[in-house]
Amino acid sequence: MADVTARFARSAAAVESPRTDLAGFDDWFAEYGEQIYTTAERIPLAALDQWYQTPVTGDLRHRSGKFFTVHGLRVHDPANAVPWWDQPIIDQPEVGILGILVKEFDGIPHFLMQAKAEPGNPGGLQLSPTVQATRSNYTGVHKGKPVPYVDYFRDTSRHRVLADVRQSEQGAWFYRKRNRNMVVETTTEVEVLEGFRWFTLGQLYRLLSRDDIINMDARTVLACLPHAAGPDGALHRMTDVLSWIAGARSLASVHTERIALNALDEWRHGEMGYSHESGGFFDVIGVSVTAAGREVGTWRQPMIEPRGTGVIAFLTREIGGEPHVLMHARTEPGYADVVELAPTVQCVPDSYGWLPPAARPRHLDEVLAAGPERIRYEAVLSEEGGRFFHARNRYLIVDSDVPEDPGHPDYRWLTMDQLTRLLRHSHYLNVQARSLVACWRALRAADSYRVTSTG
Repeated sequence: MADVTARFARSAAAVESPRTDLAGFDDWFAEYGEQIYTTAERIPLAALDQWYQTPVTGDLRHRSGKFFTVHGLRVHDPANAVPWWDQPIIDQPEVGILGILVKEFDGIPHFLMQAKAEPGNPGGLQLSPTVQATRSNYTGVHKGKPVPYVDYFRDTSRHRVLADVRQSEQGAWFYRKRNRNMVVETTTEVEVLEGFRWFTLGQLYRLLSRDDIINMDARTVLACLPHAAGPDGALHRMTDVLSWIAGARSLASVHTERIALNALDEWRHGEMGYSHESGGFFDVIGVSVTAAGREVGTWRQPMIEPRGTGVIAFLTREIGGEPHVLMHARTEPGYADVVELAPTVQCVPDSYGWLPPAARPRHLDEVLAAGPERIRYEAVLSEEGGRFFHARNRYLIVDSDVPEDPGHPDYRWLTMDQLTRLLRHSHYLNVQARSLVACWRALRAADSYRVTSTG
């Protein structure tokens, strides 16, 4: 893969391309956004045609038996400051495809991205992977138009696979959800359809510095790109890191039990959906969607709507001359393997007002108090707009003076090279951490570009 990482490094350094001019990006994006859009109107759950609530449990199901189900989950975690709770959760067992197509132009790899509107996007269009589709979508359960370019990822025999790994999604909202994160390179001619454009990696990294432009699915695939190894200056050996994760998974005492949606404790069921009696966490709502430029023009569906904007942050510092980030071995009820590595901080601060003080996330106050001189990266980025309604998080990378021994067994300093190696495998880094890995690479590319430009 040395040739691939070298070519991707050239692409990361390229911020100009005859294929796409970033100076004209906003005009193209705005003009296309007038043609391609989704509108989502809240409606009662009982008005979701093609969906029904089962008579006994109240679980939300699609009449086709496909797509996803919303049911209840009872969680018991005796090591947690909150040892048990009930919640709704999305159960979507099928594995979708998140794929980016790569093609080289003038010696520079370019990435084919789609300007895509999702009903939960807070601002309309966002840049998504070439293909972003559930199995139900690309097999035609919705009876809509075929998913463009999906054959590049379903049959890779004539192309070069650069990354292909199954990764999890939000373990607090999805039950054991996985998507296939793929990067496939082709040398064949590719017809560029309306709404798609080729970008260099450097251009995508520039756009990652802006709010709500690069969507969650694109960020997770970008994080899985092969990346050149850095200096061997890690505080912990890779064998010890793997042992730490395996130990955390073995010792975790989280137990989950599927329960009826209408039997949730501390949740209210009203005409418009489900909400927690505290007013925090999230709601389950119904929406009626009208779309232009999608495979289907109208549909109705349940969605999760979080209460408040989240904070997702890496604390970073140099150790032995090598940048490290403080990772959290975190349990979430929907993870397939109990524990995944999460950012230093990952929470919605507004949800902790009624919880015991011991539940407040470690290092949250340090992140919230960080002055501009310590904040190296900051953008408000939204989560997947097909299932989540206006789910936005403030993503940060913050310089820190937390010592080499962070004082808690669930936290450990790792290098970006170690995170890259873990990303070759499934279920090591959660989706929020993968987003921040992409943001970190964008930050480093911008630093390199500034040094080159002023040198």
